Amino acid sequence: MSSALLRVSNLTVEGEAPDGGWRSILANVSISVEPGEVVALIGESGAGKTTLALAALGYCRAGTRVAAGRISFGTTEVLSLSRRGKRDFRGREVAYVAQSAASALNPSIRIGEQVSEGLALHRLQDRVDPEARMLELLTLLRLPDPPALARRYPSQMSGGQQQRVMTAMAMTCAPKLLVLDEPTTALDVTTQIEVLKAIKDAIRHHNTAAIYVSHDLSVVAQIATRIVVMRHGDIVEQGPAEAILENPRRDYTRALLGAVRTMDGAAAPARPGKVLQPLLSVAAVSAGYRRSMFRAPRESDLVLHDVSLDVMPGETLALAGESGSGKSTLVRVVAGLHKPSAGAIRLGGKVLAAASRRRAKAELRRVQIVLQSPEQALNPRIDVGGAIGQVLRFYWDLSQAEIKARTAELLEMVGLPPAFAAKHPGELSGGQRQRVAIARAFAAKPDIILCDEFLSALDTLVAARIIELMAKLKREHNVAYIFVSHDLATVAQIADRVAVMYQGRIVETGRTADVFAPPQHPYTRLLVQSVPQLRRDWLDDVIARRTSAHDGSPGTGRGCAFFGRCPVAIEHLCDRLTPPPRDFGDGHVVHCHHEAASLPRTVH
Repeated sequence: MSSALLRVSNLTVEGEAPDGGWRSILANVSISVEPGEVVALIGESGAGKTTLALAALGYCRAGTRVAAGRISFGTTEVLSLSRRGKRDFRGREVAYVAQSAASALNPSIRIGEQVSEGLALHRLQDRVDPEARMLELLTLLRLPDPPALARRYPSQMSGGQQQRVMTAMAMTCAPKLLVLDEPTTALDVTTQIEVLKAIKDAIRHHNTAAIYVSHDLSVVAQIATRIVVMRHGDIVEQGPAEAILENPRRDYTRALLGAVRTMDGAAAPARPGKVLQPLLSVAAVSAGYRRSMFRAPRESDLVLHDVSLDVMPGETLALAGESGSGKSTLVRVVAGLHKPSAGAIRLGGKVLAAASRRRAKAELRRVQIVLQSPEQALNPRIDVGGAIGQVLRFYWDLSQAEIKARTAELLEMVGLPPAFAAKHPGELSGGQRQRVAIARAFAAKPDIILCDEFLSALDTLVAARIIELMAKLKREHNVAYIFVSHDLATVAQIADRVAVMYQGRIVETGRTADVFAPPQHPYTRLLVQSVPQLRRDWLDDVIARRTSAHDGSPGTGRGCAFFGRCPVAIEHLCDRLTPPPRDFGDGHVVHCHHEAASLPRTVH
């Protein structure tokens, strides 16, 4: 008799097809999870990972159904449970941790109440003291000052703290199985380390089993006991994590491993050529968010502080840094979607109006944006042809026949067949929707495209194809990119130059290979050393070596903003004086009080 905690046997799940019938999402899939085991489900988008993971909760998403199979949890037949039985089952026996903590936490309820409410819902408060349990979990998940944090609201915490609070909520009733659905995908590299460590410790402390859904194999390597590789609703191969990572049997698994991005991808600096005039210039820009509509942002409200940078024609400039560093705000300022409190944006030497609605049509056409989520840009009620046609109709005087022909060209340009013009966004995969968003941006024939974390939600294989596509379009159309990302491995692969941002300031900038090999600013070094590596002991090794905890502490407003986290800070200097720019040549500038020669080679 198997000791498996969870056993999924010959499970077939179907989804509604556009023609009114049913199509297979999972086909005759079987897996098991032992007590204390972490089983990772990996594969491309559409592989069925989340569908299989949710089945452990006895849950099917809207528009899907279980057509065949069994799901056994100990002696419980999950699919046979009543509606009330499933409600009691979820939370007590199994619990779910979603990708987005911001959408899972109630913004109007204090953290302590949200963490402990599961005990009341499942009538366990007589057995376990809710407040003691809540504080125990917040401490276990390495959250700072649990009693004070319990009184806060979600909006008063960082993204990494929210993610750990959501994990604490899931563990309140001590479930035997956790289902973690991409819990660190949206986090920056330093925050990801803290969250992964906290989750790993919590699972180990309670001997909890887990199903971990991810497309990031470097993360999976740190936490998984066993790996299940999925493709097109089927299992390609499965086995112990070490065996899958070190000796994969299937070509598809090898392709997934080959698509893992590393910091080794930074290109060698190009030789200086003809000096060009900047295509786009950001000049001394500061920006913030108003606390009141009746007054301008104060200094304490600022997100960007005196930011200046140039983008050359045909260049890819990456903005790198942790969440909250101001990257997306800077992109919104450039796009005219957020008004700066100081400074100017110049396109081809001409100052652009701060608000996009005040910019000329020709100026709007030259600067396009591709968002992190294509769902934000694509109307689900409008087909692909209509979405691209809107842009063509707005910027160009084309007939309907010309719009149709140009739409077909644009779709082929991004690797999609012209027949996709008749499809709606809901019929496309995440990677396909992102290709449509890129085609829509190129429909305007822009000079520069702002790419705001547009790869973060894509699996490694799809992201690799999108990166190749963007490089091809850059060569063919001489378009420039501002590429926003907290994924330094991707930045190293695609960027010509990098501007590293911390708390709304640029701390290091230069050509990619100059910035990353080796980085000079202690913050840049911290980021580089936090990029996950595809080896099993990497996370434990990093945690053991780290001497400065990541807590997202705000700067004091004086001196270097990184002072509170810098392991090589100079007291009475770094905390008092703004660090000077130090020019290393070829445009490599570091804002640090240390001289180049005195900077330590390693920062923990």
